[in-house]
Amino acid sequence: MNKLHFIAIVALSILTGCKSNEKAEKKTATKPNVIVIYTDDLGYGDIGANGATEIKTPNIDKLAAGGMRFTNGYASSATCTPSRYALLTGVYPWKNKNAKILPGTAPLIISTEQMTLPKMLKSQGYQTGIVGKWHLGLGSGNVDWNKTVSPGPNQVGFDYSYIMAATQDRVPTVYIENGDVVGLDPNDPIEIDYKNNFPGQTSGKDNPELTTMKWHHGHNNTIVNGIPRIGYMKGGEAAKWSDVDMADHFLKGAQDYVRKHKDGPFFLYYGMQQPHVPRTPHPRFVGKSGLGPRGDVIVEADWIIGEFIKTLKEEGLLENTLIVFSSDNGPVLNDGYYDDAVEKLGKHTPAGVLRGGKYSLFEAGTHVPFITSWKGTIKPGVSDALVCQMDLLSSVAALIGSDIKTSDSENVIDALLGNSKQGRKDLVLEASAKTAYRNGDWAMIPPYKGKPVLTQVNIELGNSSEYQLYNLNEDPSQQNNLASTNKAKLEEMIEGYTAIRGKQTQKIKEIELK
Repeated sequence: MNKLHFIAIVALSILTGCKSNEKAEKKTATKPNVIVIYTDDLGYGDIGANGATEIKTPNIDKLAAGGMRFTNGYASSATCTPSRYALLTGVYPWKNKNAKILPGTAPLIISTEQMTLPKMLKSQGYQTGIVGKWHLGLGSGNVDWNKTVSPGPNQVGFDYSYIMAATQDRVPTVYIENGDVVGLDPNDPIEIDYKNNFPGQTSGKDNPELTTMKWHHGHNNTIVNGIPRIGYMKGGEAAKWSDVDMADHFLKGAQDYVRKHKDGPFFLYYGMQQPHVPRTPHPRFVGKSGLGPRGDVIVEADWIIGEFIKTLKEEGLLENTLIVFSSDNGPVLNDGYYDDAVEKLGKHTPAGVLRGGKYSLFEAGTHVPFITSWKGTIKPGVSDALVCQMDLLSSVAALIGSDIKTSDSENVIDALLGNSKQGRKDLVLEASAKTAYRNGDWAMIPPYKGKPVLTQVNIELGNSSEYQLYNLNEDPSQQNNLASTNKAKLEEMIEGYTAIRGKQTQKIKEIELK
């Protein structure tokens, strides 16, 4: 080899190396897309990755197997609106008296001046979108559904929104895109009332013969698609959704969003409606689980997630997208309709080994499926770190270089990425405006005056006139109350709880059950 040839080869190698380094630096500098897939009433034990054997969730399990599965992942609350509030604002929901299960006519409970997860991401150059369930209120308290509804998602950080206002069992039963009802005929205006029916209108209570799904409690107002709902609705016939097509409809919306914004960076909050009532699987999923409609919509949701992940793969997005999968609260079987959820449950345990469920201060109310996935960045594994959906705001901010954070949302990004086994130290959990405390392996439920309460569907709410203290490492099912035998630990837990909740907890034994 002559000297000139050697010099040329060295120069080429240096140039190639420089280009490779530039590509690596560019990839590192690229801000990842962020997607939150949020199911509705899915229990910790409802997925195969967490031990379910009677129901098949291969796509969720694959997501877990390829990412980080958390054994101590929490929603902030045991019901939907408070959990969604905490996820988007990074603030404990019990600090907002309006963060409770809302009717479809409730005003927006997030202040337009408040910091939110999508606002933080927008400040870093992200496109932000929501597709699916909202349930955080709309407007200022007197909504005209025939005009652009504001304020809403678009006023608290989302560039694009395609939502249902509240829940599938509540009116209005229409989709809303950027504040406007989709497909509304101006000659058939929408009227909504949560107290009184409109003259001449039928209802589930007065006309049960017109229903195809029978109500058990609380769902006996306006009938839409044969299903009696919560609240009364008149008009808007052309805009009403098809319940059995809802999962497919929101899937298409989520797919369209990521395809449109694939050059990113983008944030998508994908609020799925399953397995919340009414459980209305598409005909191709009816009977697939053997567990009745609740099982069928979980199977349907799993398929939907598989199709969505497939879209991300086809668009080449998986290696630059952080996916967070979770549920807004724990499971419930009979939640207002007779749909065989109890009768066909069989050996399936929606809460796994956990006690309680939706509405409950016991673990199953807030201890939910929690998975993070980022191909090539998160090494597959299982983590016992204590993490909460409320932590996403501060954690994602740290990930993308923003200094925005809130006092309640902790930066646990290292845990979420699987780089640390340490999450947050402690957490106050909420159910129906009452709170409990989690610290390390321990859970404490303070006393509330009155007898222990069951919901209409026999879920233990966790209320008791005495302190409850459980070692979850030794007793995950919360069967052995150690409050009277480990008073030193109880005092330590009370002190930690009071430090977060404030002076209002000093006289906790005086709190009345309401």
